[in-house]
Amino acid sequence: MPTSDAPSPAAPRTSHRIRVVDAFTDRPFAGNPAGVLLLDAFPDDTWLQHVAREVNHAETAFAHPLPAGGDADWALRWFTPATEVDLCGHATLATAHVLHTTGAASGTVRFTTRSGILTATAHEDGTLTLDFPTAPLTPAELPDGIAEALGAEPLAAYDTGRNIGDLLVELADEKTVRSLAPDHKALVRHSERGIIATALAEDPTGGYDFVSRGFFPRVGIDEDPVTGSAHTALAPFWSERLGRTELTGLQASARTGLVRTRLHGDRTLLTGRAVTVIEGELFA
Repeated sequence: MPTSDAPSPAAPRTSHRIRVVDAFTDRPFAGNPAGVLLLDAFPDDTWLQHVAREVNHAETAFAHPLPAGGDADWALRWFTPATEVDLCGHATLATAHVLHTTGAASGTVRFTTRSGILTATAHEDGTLTLDFPTAPLTPAELPDGIAEALGAEPLAAYDTGRNIGDLLVELADEKTVRSLAPDHKALVRHSERGIIATALAEDPTGGYDFVSRGFFPRVGIDEDPVTGSAHTALAPFWSERLGRTELTGLQASARTGLVRTRLHGDRTLLTGRAVTVIEGELFA
């Protein structure tokens, strides 16, 4: 029988609604972009990782609803282009924004995650508040070579514990933080997840109390635009020094973003805004 050169019919492809949301900002093209997919259930991890790599933002969040009456309303996971992570603030904010703007949720949403139950509460002014565990800060020795890798001499260093696994380093001033040009490959060996560099705001009337930048090459992100989870360490660090439980942090990346923080017992409340910038279909 003669064979045909015609291609065989393509297998049906599944369609998923996908959104890109800029978090910790009130305008497009600022803050930290995250992919958000609301699913019926989690597909296999390989598919989730492929999607995160395709989206190619710092994190892509995947969530699906849970049966009523349990401890949480939605299951939530976060993937960078390289790996799954234990805690992500901006992608949680982005997910809560999608749930509220699409009518899938209202009021306070409870997420079950690798870091326990996290909540996100929507307010009438359009802001969202995340309730995250506060990172424990333990003074740490400055690792050999950290100044050369970072491009500045830290004043002190702190381990931030298991949930975020960062090394928090205090620098001399805001100008030093803003001018960092680190060797990302060299930074990989200095923490479990990444390096948070921070300093006091130069102008106390400028609308923020401290600045930071976050570098996470170990998980495939050279510099994260705005890192919500890092503020669970930055909030207690600066609250102790400034004597206030409510502060605002500016993450001084190229995109920039503001995170309002409030300490509440062993929890840190992170408040910000978000805006959807892309909505479409993922065929995979």
